[in-house]
Amino acid sequence: MTAAPRRWGPLLGLLIGHTVSLTGNMLTYIALPLYVLAETGSPAATGLTGAFAAAPVVLGGALGGVVVDRIGYRRASVVADLVSCATVAAIPLLDATVGLPFWALLALVFASGLLDTPGQTARTALLPEAATAARVPIERAIGWFEATERGSRLLGAPVAGLLVAAVGALPVLAVDAATFAVSALVVMLLVPRAMRPAEPASEESGGYWRNFAAGVRFLVREPLLRAVVLLVLITNCFDATKSSVLLPVVADRELGGATAFGLLVGAMGGGALVGSLLFSAVGHRLPRRATFVTTFAVAGGPPFWALAAAPPLPVVVAIFAVSGLAAGAINPLIGAVKLERVPAHMRARVYGVVGAGCWAAMPLGALGAGLATDRFGPTATLVTIGTAYVLVVLTPLLGGPWRRMGRPTTVTERPADLASTPG
Repeated sequence: MTAAPRRWGPLLGLLIGHTVSLTGNMLTYIALPLYVLAETGSPAATGLTGAFAAAPVVLGGALGGVVVDRIGYRRASVVADLVSCATVAAIPLLDATVGLPFWALLALVFASGLLDTPGQTARTALLPEAATAARVPIERAIGWFEATERGSRLLGAPVAGLLVAAVGALPVLAVDAATFAVSALVVMLLVPRAMRPAEPASEESGGYWRNFAAGVRFLVREPLLRAVVLLVLITNCFDATKSSVLLPVVADRELGGATAFGLLVGAMGGGALVGSLLFSAVGHRLPRRATFVTTFAVAGGPPFWALAAAPPLPVVVAIFAVSGLAAGAINPLIGAVKLERVPAHMRARVYGVVGAGCWAAMPLGALGAGLATDRFGPTATLVTIGTAYVLVVLTPLLGGPWRRMGRPTTVTERPADLASTPG
């Protein structure tokens, strides 16, 4: 019997769409805090804006997963990008016409992020089927998929910094709106309507809240995923302090402004791109827990300490690049564990709950960093958070559920409740 031909279109559609959408996100990531700093001069206001950007990530991830499962992964990806396009475009449009008060900016920032996470979840949930169609090992496909995020940082962040320096923040947001439209078009053209998990969605008739509760129950009963969520909850809180407040403040005050901000984010993204590609090539041969802890420790603390020490900009760029190289393995490792332990028909709802748990403290991190920077200054805040970061990511070495992080070699090593989570 002749083997079915490789079909690269769906996988390329997901990779290209994800890259374009996330590159647009990088434009907003750079432009938005610098716009608020320029308008208000306040780290606290910048932190509040970061909290409004992070909160819909949590809500959309938690509540959107069931909707994604119900309406279909491809459709959810397209709709999410189109809605984000409209809300982001409204920011420069209002500023150019009737004006943009701070409360309106916060409302639009919140609305623009509400469906962004479900859209990303939908593309992730389609990845196993797209990898199968292309006959690509799932760990390699995950590595490529995560590399798109890192590549988006490498490309989008420096370009955004240069654009903000040249034309201002709000025109950059208009470019971001266009990237969402392009992402929606790419997924529509390259990912077929018929692509969906082969496993039947047996719980579809149970009602929204019943299906949502099934996703929560699955996470509660899965020790390794619970441990991952708790660890990443804390580290994402720390990361939010850096990305939403500390990095833009230090870049603006000490390193030269928007261009330096974009260069540092791009350096970490470029390093992470290389790290993701390396992991996609050799990750299946590496011990998972040791790799996870080592890369997380290198990725976490050093960027905070580098910003606190304030060496010349090229030194900070080099440290960010090395940390990014290590970070490139983290999300593929977590992604592989999720795909191994979550049933196909529950991916979106479980991924949504997992994502919401991981991101739940990000608004608090952004807001707290703004207040701490106002009160104690950026240096003390950076040193404290960087040290705490490293201590937290060493905890998987203590064992417990982290011993289950290795690859399952037989069906019996998979969690017993994988195939029969109650609805």
